[in-house]
Amino acid sequence: MYSRILVPVVFDPEHTPDAALEVAKAIAADDARVTILHVIEELPSYATRYVSGDFIEKSRDEVKARLNEIAAMVPGGEAMVVTGHSARTILEWADTHGNDCIIVSSHKPGVQDYFLGGTAARVVRYAQCAVHVVR
Repeated sequence: MYSRILVPVVFDPEHTPDAALEVAKAIAADDARVTILHVIEELPSYATRYVSGDFIEKSRDEVKARLNEIAAMVPGGEAMVVTGHSARTILEWADTHGNDCIIVSSHKPGVQDYFLGGTAARVVRYAQCAVHVVR
């Protein structure tokens, strides 16, 4: 059983958090903390002048509200939204917060990521804790 589980979530049709949440519930200790994490990719500086700060904040708030709904479905769930590069940020979060397990979803890969999606592959390769991959 794991006590500090990290479940990165991305919002697109290929990645629903349902399978990852079921795994988290199954492997969590009774007093486990399950962090539902969404990484917002940083916008390049040339693009930020075309997007209002209000839009960025509103989008972040909408993501946080959706994550809170997801976290409410898991005992010990908490929602976090951070900004950065997806794989690197997931790995840094897990190291910094002492996670003992990451549950990452993987999509059906293309040629460039033959067995796993790009983010999932990087997390599996470089994580310092257990990683469960769900499809």
